[in-house]
Amino acid sequence: MRTAAPRSLLQHYGPASLLALLTLAVWETVARLGLVPPFILPAPSAVCKALLEERRLLFGVHLPATLLEVLTGFALSVVCGCLLGIAMHLFSPLAKALYPLLIISQTVPLIALSPLFIMWFGYTLWSKVAVVFLTAFFPVVIGTYDGLSKNTDAYRELLLTYGANRWQILGKVGVPLALPSFFSGLKLSAVYCVIGATIGEWLGGSQGLGYFSRRMAGNLQSAKMFAAVVLLSVLGILLFLAVAALEKIILKKRGRYS
Repeated sequence: MRTAAPRSLLQHYGPASLLALLTLAVWETVARLGLVPPFILPAPSAVCKALLEERRLLFGVHLPATLLEVLTGFALSVVCGCLLGIAMHLFSPLAKALYPLLIISQTVPLIALSPLFIMWFGYTLWSKVAVVFLTAFFPVVIGTYDGLSKNTDAYRELLLTYGANRWQILGKVGVPLALPSFFSGLKLSAVYCVIGATIGEWLGGSQGLGYFSRRMAGNLQSAKMFAAVVLLSVLGILLFLAVAALEKIILKKRGRYS
């Protein structure tokens, strides 16, 4: 049992880790040989050095600002997305009216809407939260609605014979069967939140990792810009892993994981 866990981790993450190390080695070699100008592609070692040099500014000011925007927008998207997905499932006319509009909303570039949010909310937290919400809302709604819309006629008829009402059927059958689809949307939403926060900060922020990366890009300090990008990537990965861990805990309790 003790050797099984490391072996399983090696099988699952070994190839990806090896590829990542190989990519970093090639990247470092190319940068050190001067094949690419450092202001275009800095070496990984230079990015790590920039992380250390700017750690107080990055970890003390910009990362907390981005994290607040991400978590606030994510929480709002989960609550509103779940409620709307359930309402669409319970009332088919509402689903027929809103589903096409939700699809159309995803064709509108967020970059075009960000200045509008700035006009409405100013250069405040809520202009960035609005972008995060609009980015992360769609996967939650669709994941919830599609999960609840799975064919549950057999279970539904069985519970009806026992006198269950609509809400009891939803809680006993609809919600449990919708969990895999819901968590798939939730994992996408967690990653999209970081993208939304970055876009909002790029276009109208005074702090945050997106704002820092834009300022460093304007000054041609690519190592510091990449340092902010690395932190944004790590933030997205951690949020994804947190949702995946929550999914595994909940579904394991329901017997979905062995």
